[in-house]
Amino acid sequence: RYEEREDFAVVMQPFLRNTLLPLDGNGKPDLSFFAADCFHFSARGYAEMAMALWNNMLEPVGEKQTYNNFTHDRSKLKCPNPEKPFLFTLRNSGFRNSDLNLKKTEPSVPYWAVIVAVAAGVLAGSL
Repeated sequence: RYEEREDFAVVMQPFLRNTLLPLDGNGKPDLSFFAADCFHFSARGYAEMAMALWNNMLEPVGEKQTYNNFTHDRSKLKCPNPEKPFLFTLRNSGFRNSDLNLKKTEPSVPYWAVIVAVAAGVLAGSL
């Protein structure tokens, strides 16, 4: 949608895609990363997410880290590269003139197959 714009970009930051629950020394979930409701992050958890997001924005598209290791180590915070001191987008990552085709394509699964799968799931679940 914004591919042709020169003044605006949307970039997916995948730092949570393959993240695992942080564990303590006993192999149990480390609750220091979570608030009292055990759902929202604590200040420590938000600090980790902020560092992972910042690092993702400084990585080129196609080379972004897809996990967060929850080490609470500020030395893992990345600094802008002096040769490329900007937040990476599809254009400045080198994909603008490549063979990467972002035009709309036909979905790989027909829409009716999704409807049939949902109906079958509901039927199987009700049995």
